[in-house]
Amino acid sequence: MPTQRKKSGSRPKSAKKYFTLDEARRALGYVARIVRDVTDCYSQVLDIRQRLEMPRPEDQNDELKRDYDAGMSKLNGLIDELQQVGVELKDFERGLIDFPAWHDGREICLCWHQGESSIHSWHEVDAGFAGRQDVTLLEPVGAGSGSDDDADVNTQG
Repeated sequence: MPTQRKKSGSRPKSAKKYFTLDEARRALGYVARIVRDVTDCYSQVLDIRQRLEMPRPEDQNDELKRDYDAGMSKLNGLIDELQQVGVELKDFERGLIDFPAWHDGREICLCWHQGESSIHSWHEVDAGFAGRQDVTLLEPVGAGSGSDDDADVNTQG
């Protein structure tokens, strides 16, 4: 059986979801609501864990354990929901999200965190938050501004 060769710059086939900039921006309203719930739930779970480690006189240990388990279950459900959308949660406290994308033959991450109005940044997969760059750098040289912000972030799976 002949082996298929990949064309230069082609993406590997996988079940992983890749987003165009436009798709990521359209998904952001939904994702942002989940992220808000994640950061709220995470804060509550941390508070409960701290109270389990250093109880107050009025604390009921069994009740705190039930609340902690319920909070962790909710948090795991929210994380699962984000994974089903295809985004990657990077920071529970900050609400940092990466949308996997494809640009110039390589995988990149469109990056957003809670409090930002839209997706304005991207980074190389191994660069992380510190390597964030403006999404306008993804536009092809000589591209017009604004009308087709997906021109060079082609992520069809």
